[in-house]
Amino acid sequence: MYKFPIGVVLESFRLPTYEAVKKAAELGLNGLQMYATKGENAPENLSGAKARELLSYVKDNGLVFSALCGDLGHGFGNAEMNPELVEKSKRILDLAKELECNIVTTHIGVVPSDPNHERYKVMQEACAELAEYADSVEAHFAIETGPEPSDVLKAFLDSLGSKGVAVNLDPANLAMVVGDDAVHAVKTLKDYIVHTHAKDGRMLIKGNPEYIYRVVHPVPAEAQGIKYFEEVPLGTGDVCFPDYLAALEEIGYRGYLTIEREVGATPAADIDLAANFLRSIINK
Repeated sequence: MYKFPIGVVLESFRLPTYEAVKKAAELGLNGLQMYATKGENAPENLSGAKARELLSYVKDNGLVFSALCGDLGHGFGNAEMNPELVEKSKRILDLAKELECNIVTTHIGVVPSDPNHERYKVMQEACAELAEYADSVEAHFAIETGPEPSDVLKAFLDSLGSKGVAVNLDPANLAMVVGDDAVHAVKTLKDYIVHTHAKDGRMLIKGNPEYIYRVVHPVPAEAQGIKYFEEVPLGTGDVCFPDYLAALEEIGYRGYLTIEREVGATPAADIDLAANFLRSIINK
């Protein structure tokens, strides 16, 4: 029997914040990951009394924040944009601490496989600054896996010399975009994993991972109508969840399995099915 708490990305319910919190509690979940990049839950709009009110409501419903999502949509590959993006990321981490949480997940862009690539150094410098700030407040910026193989990501993280920038392991992203095995990714990134997503999917067309990543962020005109991958219900895609959870247990992971559901017409029902699927493995 494993000891993984189950959470959910709050926005997956497609409900207003407080309604989504209530629904998560009704489904017997343990934690919440909330987007904090724009709108009412961005740090410039949610702080002080508003943050305390939300945190109190979350606690009253028997829940905690497992992480905030700080994905600003650009990554850190542009040296001119990075000062603003890094500063905004720090403020999101400040908000996370207000909400008694110490993890902010984010996409940093595609890490080049060649460390001599000019973008590699730009990303290193931005992530080193984020890592230093996270270390100073005993927290983590957690890079979401997906647009590069886990071996490439590990080499990049090793180069930072800090756990302030860590990993949010999304096994579906690895399967859908780069065809990377979830068990291999767990073993490769074991020193850095602080949060995970419970999502499943399959690769439909094999292609250049960097291009595929840019198809999603955002969809260029030449890629419209082309499906490189698809998200599917847990247990029906390319991720072998029994083996994946066994690998997490083997490395001593005790963080959240946070359900993320980005498609489908019945999100609450899909999230409930996903939670029950995970429980069926955890409770064996």
